[in-house]
Amino acid sequence: MSESGGFVQPAGTTLDRMEAISAVVTTGIYCRPGCSARPKAENVRTFPLAAAAEAAGYRACLRCRPYRSQQALAWSGPELVCRAVQLILDGALDGGTEAQLGARLGVSARHLRRLFTTHLGVTPDGLARSARAHFARRLLDDTELTITEIAFASGFGSVRQLNRACRDLFRMSPRMLRARRRAADRLVADGGLFLRLPFHGPLDWDTMVAYFAARAIPGVEHGSGTTYRRTIVVDGDPGVLELSPGDDDHLVLRAHLPHWEELIHLVERARRIASLDFDLDEPTRHLAGDSFIGPLLRARPGLRAPGTWDPFETGVRAIIGQQISVAAANAITGRLVDRLGVPVPGLGRLGLTHAFPSAEALTSADLTGLGLTRGRAEAIRSFAGAVAEDAVRLDRSVSLERLIASLTSIEGVGPWTAHYLALRLGEPDACPTGAGEVAERWRPWRALATTHLWMADGSQVGRAAA
Repeated sequence: MSESGGFVQPAGTTLDRMEAISAVVTTGIYCRPGCSARPKAENVRTFPLAAAAEAAGYRACLRCRPYRSQQALAWSGPELVCRAVQLILDGALDGGTEAQLGARLGVSARHLRRLFTTHLGVTPDGLARSARAHFARRLLDDTELTITEIAFASGFGSVRQLNRACRDLFRMSPRMLRARRRAADRLVADGGLFLRLPFHGPLDWDTMVAYFAARAIPGVEHGSGTTYRRTIVVDGDPGVLELSPGDDDHLVLRAHLPHWEELIHLVERARRIASLDFDLDEPTRHLAGDSFIGPLLRARPGLRAPGTWDPFETGVRAIIGQQISVAAANAITGRLVDRLGVPVPGLGRLGLTHAFPSAEALTSADLTGLGLTRGRAEAIRSFAGAVAEDAVRLDRSVSLERLIASLTSIEGVGPWTAHYLALRLGEPDACPTGAGEVAERWRPWRALATTHLWMADGSQVGRAAA
């Protein structure tokens, strides 16, 4: 940090997620890019994200409302910091400590705090608190949830904690903030909770929905038109999520949930289905001049690698889909769900009947009579056991190389399947393609390049039956 409160960008670090947050020393306010405020340049300090500006004592602009944009990064800093940020947004510090988070990543809490302060300008705990407060404020604007419901939906342990965070970061109580919301903020709808999922840059949502629809697991997922919906399980209870287009800068999430606790983390997972936190700017610059990928990028500028709600579910589906057609893989997975999934009544009209079985349920399950070969069935059980025992980590706490090594150590899981799961998990350099040495020039964005190759194929995915 500089003496005047600005963030000093470390050498070798590129903070290029959209643009840096701008804070004005004379007013104590920070703004997101594009705000109509025009302060003098000498009074402006920059920060990599809103949480860093808040840690330095600045408060959010009431005009551009930075809290309505997602705090996310695309940068060339330490990979460990990027993975730690993702784990924090997943809730690692809601019930855990910085020491536990560091242990998950293989470093001490002190070293983790030092990395965060150096590269982000905020501690891990500070980032978690900011993320919770920003999510709470969006709920105050967009929904009619009570203050108590919002506190727990945002990951706070009590209304008192929510009150303290709002007063510290926004200088107002939750009730005062709700009173200031704009008439156009509230998403009015009958049934379910509607939330905006903002994103940066173009998004080819229609192509992504078509991809999901073609591979939808019968009873668990359903895609039609521009809407993708699926069953989920929240603390043992079933729910439903629907994603559909909103405006040019957001999708709309419709959530039917048994309770609102930890909604903040369910929203984070929902964002990953459409890869909304993937910044296309840098990979587009890197790949634009490539003779293979460049023309495909220009033809589909909003294409992103398809994500997933449940990496375990996607892994099982990928193993089933090895060397068979998409239709055959769908049919077999549907039989597995029908036998071992958790029934979810009352959703038949939506094309949904079950929640996908857990890793524990599949570890020793009887998979005979589903259409699986003996080797494929054993691979599914071994994969489930490895996930249940944490031998395979699907939370992005390990490097791509370590993830691929853990997956390919399972008999019946080859490199292509391992890379496919990594791509759906959000690893930007995953490469489930037969491009060989040609793909080396696409690093570190091979996942996006591969996705473009799939979609350019007449069958859309070529080998990607999963």
